[in-house]
Amino acid sequence: MTEHKSSLARRDFLGAGLLILSPAIVKGSQANSAVRVGLLGCGGRGTADASGMMESAGARVTAVADLFEDQATRAKQHFDGLAGKLGRAGVERVYTGPKAAQEIANSKEVDAVVIATPPYFHPEHLGIVIDGGKHAYCEKPVAVDVAGTKGVAEIGKKAKGKLTLHVGFQIRKAPPFVELVRRIHGGALGRIASGEAFYFCPLIERPAFEKASPTERRLRNWIYDRVLSGDIIVEQNVHVLDICNWTLNAHPIKAVGKGGRTGRTEPGDASSHFNLVFEYPNGIHVGFSSCQFGKVAFDANERFMGTMGSSSSPYAGPIGITGQNAWQFGESKAAPAGGEFSATGSFSDNLAQADPEKHRAFISSIAEGRFDNDTDAGVETALTGILGRTAAYTGREVTWDELVRSNEKWDAKLDVSKLG
Repeated sequence: MTEHKSSLARRDFLGAGLLILSPAIVKGSQANSAVRVGLLGCGGRGTADASGMMESAGARVTAVADLFEDQATRAKQHFDGLAGKLGRAGVERVYTGPKAAQEIANSKEVDAVVIATPPYFHPEHLGIVIDGGKHAYCEKPVAVDVAGTKGVAEIGKKAKGKLTLHVGFQIRKAPPFVELVRRIHGGALGRIASGEAFYFCPLIERPAFEKASPTERRLRNWIYDRVLSGDIIVEQNVHVLDICNWTLNAHPIKAVGKGGRTGRTEPGDASSHFNLVFEYPNGIHVGFSSCQFGKVAFDANERFMGTMGSSSSPYAGPIGITGQNAWQFGESKAAPAGGEFSATGSFSDNLAQADPEKHRAFISSIAEGRFDNDTDAGVETALTGILGRTAAYTGREVTWDELVRSNEKWDAKLDVSKLG
């Protein structure tokens, strides 16, 4: 496997009662104060995460940081407005430019940092935040290449028992999914033989930024860039791959399939689709399909077939089990017409409680001194996406062991310091 080089983006369920900390629990906190959150990367998803922590878990957003001043300024205005509605103090610090990550990690006004920068930078930024003694909520994926996942694994070891490190796989907290997986793990499907998963999505539209330099345009529209995003299978589709790993209590041992860019016309080199077969232990084969282009209707689901029945877990629509141990979560609901999708990850129906539950778990872990650590699952799922991507790129079967031995490292060939 050769090194790849490139030339050159849910919420009101729980109450908003403040979580109170003691000075012994969170470094830098004062007694009787809410967890103070800083946002690093002020795009749509990061803003949604930090807003959810304010609304669902009583946190304060005290600092924002971004490479670009306009994004940081817009985020400050948003959080100041939200803080006013919630009766809390607003943003105290704004950091911009190439040193923004280091500055927010060093900030005395921050207890925890939400990392929502382009995925290519996640290992670097996560390391800076943990080294700064701050709790971290890192959006998925944790890395875009094998070397990056190994680096994150080491960062996770450093944080264990000392700091909370969460990865943004909020579906693992959604009550319908939690109950479904509990039943499957309890044997409701019998012996699982096969499965399928898919994530179909229309083009995530971005401004052209015609007056920006090529480098700035690339960074602002990182979701179109393979290296900065990890491609659609690693950046976006990892949600359904994560559910597959969670449900099967394992990661795939090999993958084979294809992918391509047919149908995409916007600048960049991100793929339009992937079609793969993942083989899990015990001979379980999972067919996987995804796309992100044009006006495709949004739809995502995971289905598993076993000797006693089958399961279905769509983002919207009936979620449950058919067969010997039939079960359905709540009332039957039809999927919304048109499959509406938001690039910020704001969904209703089966995921309505996912973000509030996840955000509350992150904040309460800090406030109660439990210091949760999601690193292992975050690394495993990122590697699952990278495994499928590598099989599609190379056009041959790729094993998990081969992938991990490769130590693949991507080079974005970017000098962010020159954008200051």
